[in-house]
Amino acid sequence: MQKVDESQIIKVTNPRYRQQFHISTPAGWLNDPNGLCYFKGYYHVFYQFHPYSAEWGPMHWGHVRSRDLIHWEQLPVALVPGDPEDTGGCFSGSAIVKDGRLYLIYSGHHYFGDNDQDHFWENQNLAYSDDGIHFTKSEHNPIIEAPKDNTQHFRDPKIWQKDGYYWLILGSQATDGLGRALLYRSTDLIHWENRGPIAKAKDAKSEGFMWECPDFFRIDDTDILLYSPMGIKPVAHNFLNVSSVCYQAGQLDYDQAQFNHGPFWELDHGHNFYATQTFRTLDQRRILFGWMSSFDDPMPEKADGWAGCLTLPRELHYQKGQLFMTPARELKNLRESKVASEATTLDQDYFFDYTDQQHSEQLITIDLAPNTVTKWQLTSAGKPLLTLTADQTSGEITVQQGDLKPRYAKFGGHQLRLHLYIDTSSVEFFINDGEITFTERYYADQPIQTTVSANQALPVQIKAYHLA
Repeated sequence: MQKVDESQIIKVTNPRYRQQFHISTPAGWLNDPNGLCYFKGYYHVFYQFHPYSAEWGPMHWGHVRSRDLIHWEQLPVALVPGDPEDTGGCFSGSAIVKDGRLYLIYSGHHYFGDNDQDHFWENQNLAYSDDGIHFTKSEHNPIIEAPKDNTQHFRDPKIWQKDGYYWLILGSQATDGLGRALLYRSTDLIHWENRGPIAKAKDAKSEGFMWECPDFFRIDDTDILLYSPMGIKPVAHNFLNVSSVCYQAGQLDYDQAQFNHGPFWELDHGHNFYATQTFRTLDQRRILFGWMSSFDDPMPEKADGWAGCLTLPRELHYQKGQLFMTPARELKNLRESKVASEATTLDQDYFFDYTDQQHSEQLITIDLAPNTVTKWQLTSAGKPLLTLTADQTSGEITVQQGDLKPRYAKFGGHQLRLHLYIDTSSVEFFINDGEITFTERYYADQPIQTTVSANQALPVQIKAYHLA
């Protein structure tokens, strides 16, 4: 197995944008979360990692672990590309525990050697560990080759166990140019049977030419297919990112390999959310991590020797026919002190006046009235960096991030409940108990100021905590 070249590892040169309680790399590039699991007393999160620059490059698997989902320990790189099964990269995948051993299943990426980065092929591989730190690639690799009715896009296996079988779902593009999810099953993790596509895009513009990072799980009595479709064209105020995270809910017939599902929904409405993966905690909650993506936007931290971070852990709930996301309950343990608590009338701008607002949690409940417009804003040196506006008349929430085009979501009701986490260079908005979320990055070289305001006097309850 290949090893990391320690002499070439990049270093962080400036900590100005480094996150305090989000998973990030020691230095270098980060994208998709991988291999989420619980093994031998720890939660494990792996991530796509390039240790030699702050740019996307040949993918390794970075690795952190935690006992509480909030304090993370950096571990040695788990997978390094360059072996015959992954000559061009160890792309995304997942994890499962079998007979006391931790297995990683991942995509091997390969180039044809013609200097065309878009000319590649992919297969699926296995690695294992008995201590959860040091991994060995399987002698049986590759364990899955692309089917004949597939293009070069064939990656990101997500594995689970049910009814005596191991199952996995793979992101795929059929030869007709449409994204789809392929289902496989196995009894031993090595020999896999292709059960065919369980879902497929209707057309490339509305549902994607490739479905990356698929996930499949059950919440209560509902099956969820979650994935990151590529190439969707914007429709009004929806699907405005280069790539989105979407899902369908329904029931999977395992015998017939058919997924009977409902409509196609976007999960998060922010600028910086992609490539999600979920797992179950010991108490059976479904937890999600995503990549705070910026493939299409500037990433100022690159100048400091690092790029990218993961979202905070989020609990998934299926309510009212849709997925809700709320902050994982463990995040309450980050609260060091309460720095604001009051009920007042929002008849003028309310300025949060505690120090270190860049590491805080805010809970704001506003009682709305007809024709009200409410606003939450983050500024630095007088310049607006993030603005969330809720217009009661249009029933729309708008988030503006710097000079980028805004993002939108519909909302209703007579109350606006904002729950948000601010870190050094990100804000995660959970709105109306997780019915709506926005995931956002921002970059401030001076202290920030946050305010909330409305166009008329409205009752408001405010709480805030310093996080450490």
